[in-house]
Amino acid sequence: MTLSKTRTSFYRRLYVAHLVASGAASVPAIMEATGMPRRTAQDTLAALAELDMVCEFEPLPGERHNIGTYVIRDWGPIDPTWVAEHAERLREALGYPPRH
Repeated sequence: MTLSKTRTSFYRRLYVAHLVASGAASVPAIMEATGMPRRTAQDTLAALAELDMVCEFEPLPGERHNIGTYVIRDWGPIDPTWVAEHAERLREALGYPPRH
């Protein structure tokens, strides 16, 4: 089944939120888990706000050059349990590699 652009974008956002919540909480980690380019990973993190999700960057104390991780502070209308339970299906639908 070919996904529409709207569904692909929605699934990508859900999956990236899941990655952040499960520990792949930096742009490089998201890039590694998905194979997406840096700009797409950054844009997807920023686009979580369009789903009323609150995702914030937390710099590591004492680090320079924006070293840190992202944290989902509020999932908004999205059920994080549902996302976690369906993460594998989302990953497969998006064609991302299996996580190791």
